[in-house]
Amino acid sequence: MGTRREARERAVQFLFQYDLNPPGNLDQALDQFWQSQRAFVLADEKGPARWGEALELPPLTADEAAVRLFADPLIRGVLEHREAIDARIVKHAKNWALHRMAVVDRNVLRLAIYEMLHRDDIPPVVSINEAVDIAKRFSTEDSGKFVNGILDRIKNDLMRPARIVR
Repeated sequence: MGTRREARERAVQFLFQYDLNPPGNLDQALDQFWQSQRAFVLADEKGPARWGEALELPPLTADEAAVRLFADPLIRGVLEHREAIDARIVKHAKNWALHRMAVVDRNVLRLAIYEMLHRDDIPPVVSINEAVDIAKRFSTEDSGKFVNGILDRIKNDLMRPARIVR
Protein backbone atom coordinates (compact mmCIF):
# COMPACT_ATOMS: atom_id res chain seq x y z
CA MET A 1 0.00 0.00 0.00
CA GLY A 2 1.30 3.46 -0.85
CA THR A 3 2.18 6.03 1.77
CA ARG A 4 -0.58 8.44 0.76
CA ARG A 5 -3.25 5.73 0.75
CA GLU A 6 -2.15 4.58 4.19
CA ALA A 7 -2.14 8.19 5.40
CA ARG A 8 -5.67 8.73 4.09
CA GLU A 9 -6.89 5.55 5.76
CA ARG A 10 -5.36 6.64 9.07
CA ALA A 11 -6.87 10.11 8.65
CA VAL A 12 -10.32 8.58 8.15
CA GLN A 13 -9.81 6.41 11.23
CA PHE A 14 -8.90 9.44 13.34
CA LEU A 15 -11.80 11.49 11.93
CA PHE A 16 -14.15 8.60 12.71
CA GLN A 17 -12.98 8.59 16.35
CA TYR A 18 -13.17 12.37 16.51
CA ASP A 19 -16.70 12.36 15.08
CA LEU A 20 -17.94 9.96 17.76
CA ASN A 21 -15.95 11.33 20.69
CA PRO A 22 -14.33 14.74 20.14
CA PRO A 23 -11.26 15.15 22.37
CA GLY A 24 -10.57 18.24 24.44
CA ASN A 25 -7.01 18.57 23.15
CA LEU A 26 -6.43 17.81 19.46
CA ASP A 27 -2.63 17.65 19.67
CA GLN A 28 -2.75 15.22 22.55
CA ALA A 29 -5.40 13.12 20.80
CA LEU A 30 -3.31 12.95 17.63
CA ASP A 31 -0.21 11.90 19.55
CA GLN A 32 -2.19 9.21 21.36
CA PHE A 33 -3.74 8.04 18.09
CA TRP A 34 -0.38 7.67 16.37
CA GLN A 35 1.10 5.84 19.35
CA SER A 36 -1.83 3.43 19.42
CA GLN A 37 -1.47 2.82 15.67
CA ARG A 38 2.20 1.95 16.11
CA ALA A 39 1.48 -0.27 19.12
CA PHE A 40 -1.24 -2.10 17.20
CA VAL A 41 1.06 -2.79 14.24
CA LEU A 42 3.90 -3.89 16.52
CA ALA A 43 1.63 -6.18 18.55
CA ASP A 44 0.31 -7.67 15.33
CA GLU A 45 3.87 -8.39 14.17
CA LYS A 46 5.14 -9.75 17.50
CA GLY A 47 2.04 -11.63 18.55
CA PRO A 48 0.09 -11.19 21.80
CA ALA A 49 1.97 -9.76 24.77
CA ARG A 50 1.94 -11.46 28.15
CA TRP A 51 -0.25 -9.97 30.86
CA GLY A 52 1.41 -6.91 32.39
CA GLU A 53 4.18 -6.83 29.79
CA ALA A 54 4.90 -3.31 28.60
CA LEU A 55 5.06 -2.86 24.87
CA GLU A 56 8.13 -0.81 24.03
CA LEU A 57 7.88 0.97 20.72
CA PRO A 58 10.96 1.12 18.49
CA PRO A 59 12.03 4.44 16.96
CA LEU A 60 9.75 5.88 14.30
CA THR A 61 10.56 4.54 10.83
CA ALA A 62 10.82 6.77 7.76
CA ASP A 63 7.62 5.21 6.35
CA GLU A 64 5.69 5.88 9.57
CA ALA A 65 6.94 9.46 9.62
CA ALA A 66 5.89 9.94 5.98
CA VAL A 67 2.40 8.63 6.70
CA ARG A 68 1.95 11.00 9.62
CA LEU A 69 3.48 13.92 7.70
CA PHE A 70 0.82 13.52 5.01
CA ALA A 71 -2.09 12.60 7.30
CA ASP A 72 -1.78 15.25 10.04
CA PRO A 73 -2.43 18.25 7.76
CA LEU A 74 -5.36 16.41 6.21
CA ILE A 75 -6.90 15.75 9.61
CA ARG A 76 -6.35 19.31 10.81
CA GLY A 77 -7.66 20.74 7.54
CA VAL A 78 -10.84 18.67 7.65
CA LEU A 79 -11.48 19.73 11.25
CA GLU A 80 -10.75 23.39 10.49
CA HIS A 81 -13.14 23.46 7.52
CA ARG A 82 -15.64 20.88 8.75
CA GLU A 83 -18.64 23.21 8.90
CA ALA A 84 -18.23 24.34 5.26
CA ILE A 85 -17.45 20.79 4.14
CA ASP A 86 -20.57 19.47 5.87
CA ALA A 87 -22.64 22.18 4.17
CA ARG A 88 -21.41 20.93 0.79
CA ILE A 89 -22.26 17.35 1.70
CA VAL A 90 -25.79 18.33 2.73
CA LYS A 91 -26.22 20.37 -0.47
CA HIS A 92 -25.28 17.45 -2.72
CA ALA A 93 -26.59 14.46 -0.74
CA LYS A 94 -30.15 14.32 -1.98
CA ASN A 95 -32.54 12.95 0.65
CA TRP A 96 -29.74 12.27 3.15
CA ALA A 97 -29.35 14.02 6.47
CA LEU A 98 -25.71 14.25 7.54
CA HIS A 99 -26.32 12.57 10.89
CA ARG A 100 -28.03 9.60 9.18
CA MET A 101 -25.05 8.75 6.98
CA ALA A 102 -22.71 5.98 8.02
CA VAL A 103 -19.96 7.54 10.14
CA VAL A 104 -17.26 6.08 7.89
CA ASP A 105 -18.91 7.43 4.74
CA ARG A 106 -19.36 10.86 6.27
CA ASN A 107 -15.68 11.09 7.18
CA VAL A 108 -14.45 9.67 3.89
CA LEU A 109 -16.51 12.39 2.18
CA ARG A 110 -15.11 15.07 4.49
CA LEU A 111 -11.55 14.06 3.74
CA ALA A 112 -12.03 13.92 -0.03
CA ILE A 113 -13.90 17.22 -0.13
CA TYR A 114 -11.18 18.89 1.92
CA GLU A 115 -8.60 17.65 -0.59
CA MET A 116 -10.70 18.77 -3.55
CA LEU A 117 -11.24 22.27 -2.15
CA HIS A 118 -8.00 23.00 -0.32
CA ARG A 119 -5.20 20.81 -1.69
CA ASP A 120 -4.19 22.10 -5.10
CA ASP A 121 -1.38 19.53 -5.19
CA ILE A 122 -3.91 16.69 -5.46
CA PRO A 123 -6.11 16.39 -8.57
CA PRO A 124 -9.80 16.03 -7.61
CA VAL A 125 -10.14 12.73 -9.50
CA VAL A 126 -7.38 11.27 -7.33
CA SER A 127 -9.25 12.35 -4.19
CA ILE A 128 -12.44 10.79 -5.53
CA ASN A 129 -10.79 7.49 -6.51
CA GLU A 130 -9.03 7.21 -3.16
CA ALA A 131 -12.26 8.00 -1.28
CA VAL A 132 -14.24 5.39 -3.20
CA ASP A 133 -11.61 2.72 -2.53
CA ILE A 134 -11.42 3.59 1.18
CA ALA A 135 -15.21 3.58 1.48
CA LYS A 136 -15.37 0.16 -0.17
CA ARG A 137 -12.72 -1.17 2.21
CA PHE A 138 -14.04 0.22 5.49
CA SER A 139 -17.78 0.67 5.02
CA THR A 140 -20.75 -1.04 3.41
CA GLU A 141 -21.09 -2.73 0.04
CA ASP A 142 -22.90 0.32 -1.40
CA SER A 143 -20.63 2.96 0.14
CA GLY A 144 -18.35 3.25 -2.88
CA LYS A 145 -21.26 4.21 -5.14
CA PHE A 146 -22.71 6.57 -2.53
CA VAL A 147 -19.39 8.36 -1.97
CA ASN A 148 -18.66 8.50 -5.71
CA GLY A 149 -22.05 10.03 -6.49
CA ILE A 150 -21.72 12.86 -3.98
CA LEU A 151 -18.09 13.61 -4.82
CA ASP A 152 -18.81 13.62 -8.54
CA ARG A 153 -21.50 16.28 -8.01
CA ILE A 154 -19.10 18.36 -5.93
CA LYS A 155 -16.37 17.97 -8.57
CA ASN A 156 -18.71 19.53 -11.12
CA ASP A 157 -18.89 22.70 -8.95
CA LEU A 158 -15.11 23.10 -8.73
CA MET A 159 -13.44 26.00 -10.43
CA ARG A 160 -10.35 23.96 -11.36
CA PRO A 161 -9.59 21.06 -13.69
CA ALA A 162 -10.41 17.67 -12.22
CA ARG A 163 -7.30 15.89 -13.51
CA ILE A 164 -4.58 18.51 -13.19
CA VAL A 165 -2.51 19.67 -10.23
CA ARG A 166 -2.56 23.44 -9.84
